[in-house]
Amino acid sequence: MSDEDPVHVETSDAVTVITLDRPKSLNAVNAHVATALGRALDAADRDEDVRAIVVTGTGRAFSAGADLKAVAQGDTLTDPDHPEWGFGGFTRHPMTTPTIAAVNGLAFGGGLELMLFCDLAVVDEEAGLGLPEVTRGLAAGAGGLVRLPQRIPRVVALEMAMTGAPISAARAYELGLVNRVAPAGTALEAARAMAATIAANAPLAVRESRGLMLRAVHADESDDAIWDDNTAVMGRIFSSEDAQEGPRAFAEKRSPVWTGR
Repeated sequence: MSDEDPVHVETSDAVTVITLDRPKSLNAVNAHVATALGRALDAADRDEDVRAIVVTGTGRAFSAGADLKAVAQGDTLTDPDHPEWGFGGFTRHPMTTPTIAAVNGLAFGGGLELMLFCDLAVVDEEAGLGLPEVTRGLAAGAGGLVRLPQRIPRVVALEMAMTGAPISAARAYELGLVNRVAPAGTALEAARAMAATIAANAPLAVRESRGLMLRAVHADESDDAIWDDNTAVMGRIFSSEDAQEGPRAFAEKRSPVWTGR
């Protein structure tokens, strides 16, 4: 693949892998990438047979973030037809399907913001993660300054944002920023395995659980609204065909056959 086709997609066994493929540019994002990435993400999310999405990169980078040459030329770094999807067609993209970042190499600036959008992250042990925007007179405006202090201690997030200095994969795991650190060269393999585990579960239960937890992050547990939400979610799950299939398959000592309904 060349810059003429900067994103490629592979789907098998209910898992879609979306790969950024501009290795000579460290998978930096311009409008062309944003359009391809956003539409690949949208297509996978709309596909009822896809139960998990993995996003990764080629070469030594997951993504170096914004293509500064494109920025200098006035590039918006978004899909022109869907600016509401945010940076890379990605960071504000409404989703129902679980997403996993397979961070195969450095994730700087917008690259880290792509990772922060994903539900889960598996990171190569040699990867570095950071928000270096301030070293270029810029700021992490695609969610980095919003999401990072929600994921890790505020003082650490502030240090990363104000110094621009990266952290290691091991430090990211220690902080709870990523789920797993994979041996060098195996981040995609580990992310695929995690995606396969998710895909084997009841899709409706997975989607509904994901959605409720993401909403609950910003809720006050003493507020009736979140408990009303919880009740509604449980109603949809426990009244589903899959909720009947799971116990039945257990009793019959066989693997469940999910319908997603």
